[in-house]
Amino acid sequence: MPNSRKNALNEVLHRKANHATDGSRRVSQYFGENTFHLDKMRECLTEEAYKIVKSAIEHGTHVDRLHADQIATAMKDWAISKGATHYTHWFQPLTGSTAEKHDGFFKPIGPGKAIERFEGDLLVQQEPDASSFPNGGIRNTFEARGYSAWDPSSPAFVIGKTLCIPTIFIAYTGEALDFKMPLLKALTTVEEAATAVCQYFDKNVTNVKATLGWEQEYFLVDTALYNARPDLMMAGRAVFGHSPAKGQQLDDHYFGSIPERVTEFMRDFEYESHLLGIPVTTRHNEVAPNQFECAPMFEEVNIANDHNLLLMDVMEKTAARHNFRVLLHEKPFAGVNGSGKHNNWSMATNTGVNLLQPGKNPKSNLRFLTFFVNTIMAIHENADLLRASIASAGNDHRLGANEAPPAIMSVFIGSQLTRMLDELEKSISAGAMTPEAKTELKLNIGKIPQILLDNTDRNRTSPFAFTGNKFEFRAVF
Repeated sequence: MPNSRKNALNEVLHRKANHATDGSRRVSQYFGENTFHLDKMRECLTEEAYKIVKSAIEHGTHVDRLHADQIATAMKDWAISKGATHYTHWFQPLTGSTAEKHDGFFKPIGPGKAIERFEGDLLVQQEPDASSFPNGGIRNTFEARGYSAWDPSSPAFVIGKTLCIPTIFIAYTGEALDFKMPLLKALTTVEEAATAVCQYFDKNVTNVKATLGWEQEYFLVDTALYNARPDLMMAGRAVFGHSPAKGQQLDDHYFGSIPERVTEFMRDFEYESHLLGIPVTTRHNEVAPNQFECAPMFEEVNIANDHNLLLMDVMEKTAARHNFRVLLHEKPFAGVNGSGKHNNWSMATNTGVNLLQPGKNPKSNLRFLTFFVNTIMAIHENADLLRASIASAGNDHRLGANEAPPAIMSVFIGSQLTRMLDELEKSISAGAMTPEAKTELKLNIGKIPQILLDNTDRNRTSPFAFTGNKFEFRAVF
């Protein structure tokens, strides 16, 4: 057996032994262990510094440099206790991936002497060279300066021996050079507008957060087979070959029994994900051969986006230890399903209300109707922008093929909600509204419990479908 394969096998066996030890612990006992979340900050920071950073997270206020020093010191001490030796500003340049530059915590103080230091200035702002990153054509090549700036709303985390600090990435002139800064600006606008609307219905609502539950589909390929295909290695997809003798004709792979080797991989990356606070809960076989899916619980959009990028990195590293390679390309193989990243989107108030939850009587729920119809109108008015946001060579190859939604933007709300809006228009003009209760599905089988129909069916031919209490943007790659 080659040394590289033997070493990889030994590492997997070692990790299995560790898992056997952790098997006595429930996920709730180690979830988020490697993240510097608010509860951890409460333990490590002074009460004043904790309130400052909490206000920044919840209300968007600024963290001054004095308190940044305290936060940086506490973050450094916590990271070192987790075995970290370096730190990095973790950002999302226009490459489709993440970027990081590691620096050590130590600082020389004399001949043969050093101390561990991490100051607020280093936490808040750093200067990675921006000239070698894609810039969207907004800057000249000779203008090289860029800044990465700390995003307090996304918790820092330790992976390996490095403290990773989520940041935005901007040019010297202030333009965004990443995907996070435009996202944060959009979220701020949506949250302010939604909060103002909620005030008409409930004065106790002081904050609204957009929420996201993403789904991640992927293919697994044995490392030896992957190494035999230069197209997979270079492009992440097959560019030559022919259809397999058995593809997904019978759809028997979908929700089938998960192979043991794949299950071991899933357990491993889920364990790593839980340590990093990524709430992955779902796993199953997808339709195409050797295609699988994972999905987490809902989170605030910015954190959910960071967690998805982090999860893909964790999956790739974990797969290598199991002699797998993960294919995350939108359409790696012709003739079978591609891999989407379905985004289930909604909004939630600080009082715990899902603004896209119809309730028992959607007709009488004016707050739901307000946000429901305005979301549909926003899609109608900004369909071109929405289409551009999911346009890429790979995704355009996927859209419209093998269960992926078409490339034409549309909204599906189902027959019941369509009928409700039609009747609502008539009822308002007539001055009356009749609530409609949730109906029961009649099966005439005594043993089966009562089944209540949702207010809309699922739809696979619309890229933006309402699925009961959220909109599912299915065209995302």
